[in-house]
Amino acid sequence: MKRSISSKLTVGLIGAAAALAVLPAWADPKIAVVNPQRLVEESPQGKAVQESMRAEFAPRQRTLQQQEATLKGKQEKLQKDGATMTDDQRVRAEKELRDGARDLQRAEQEFNDDVQARRNEELSRLQRTLLEEVRSYAKAQNYDIVLSGEAVLYSASATDITPAVLSALQARGAAAPASGSAAPAKPPAK
Repeated sequence: MKRSISSKLTVGLIGAAAALAVLPAWADPKIAVVNPQRLVEESPQGKAVQESMRAEFAPRQRTLQQQEATLKGKQEKLQKDGATMTDDQRVRAEKELRDGARDLQRAEQEFNDDVQARRNEELSRLQRTLLEEVRSYAKAQNYDIVLSGEAVLYSASATDITPAVLSALQARGAAAPASGSAAPAKPPAK
């Protein structure tokens, strides 16, 4: 009985070794890594999204800053003139200050919510565009697997295709920052 288990184990090990020896001959995968955060930050499309967000929300941000400055001015006036005010004037000024602070806080929260919602919307569009560009580049360069740099613990710089994808995105230009309908640019030759 011992002999048959031992011989089966030996045959199994020889078979596994043979399979491993043959594997590299038929399966030589081409693997690359891409850093999606870098694509978002450095691509013309990502920069265009950031700039359009800044332009879209700058007026509201300035309004909030003006409200804050006005509120601060009222607070300083209350501290400066509080001792000489009548009780009614002081109570009224304190109430205006509290109401103004509450209104400002509400407006800031609405602003932050709107910015966050818009950012998520634009980032989703941008990520679809970038993903399509990575896929297009990977297919053109015959990559079998492209890993996200965020989940990779180590990769040699030779496997990082982020600069090549950035070049392809720059060739495409910032004309259509979030439209996924344009045909992807041809990847640069290695």
